[in-house]
Amino acid sequence: MSSKDALALLERLSAHGVDACVGGGWGVDALLGTQTREHSDLDLWAPAAHLHPLFAALAEAGVDHVFPWPGDRPWNFVLHDGVRLRVDLHLYERLADGSLHYGSAVDGDTFPAGALDGDGSIAGTTVRCESAEWAVRFHTGYPAREVDRHDVPLLCRRFGIPLPEGFGPFEEPRDA
Repeated sequence: MSSKDALALLERLSAHGVDACVGGGWGVDALLGTQTREHSDLDLWAPAAHLHPLFAALAEAGVDHVFPWPGDRPWNFVLHDGVRLRVDLHLYERLADGSLHYGSAVDGDTFPAGALDGDGSIAGTTVRCESAEWAVRFHTGYPAREVDRHDVPLLCRRFGIPLPEGFGPFEEPRDA
């Protein structure tokens, strides 16, 4: 997923009134203000209430195939265009107190709205993204992948966030 493709998708979503927030690796790089590695997809947070315009916007871009992935759930699944564009959707609902609910009614997670109020940039274009603290939290809580071991220390160093347990001391990242 190139920065040009990511920005084109975000522009299309905005034109359809979708309140999208960048997460995942592009969210990390947006917070850092520079691309630090290759990205296979664009992680997006969006209100579940925006699902219809979100689907319409992505379908216009050809991103209209479900990409089966282990652990898919109704609030988190991947769509793709069959060639190179892949979007990992994370749908949430805003609760009466302003917090955000992600997941099932039985065992979902609730987090503050501010978790998705980060400011960043992709290729010089300002985007809304996860806040730095929450980007670190969203990259932990499961066995760390190589991309997590790359992203989390960069965020922690830049934003003065304590390095989570299991990530070891800061190391200079390897080239992507």
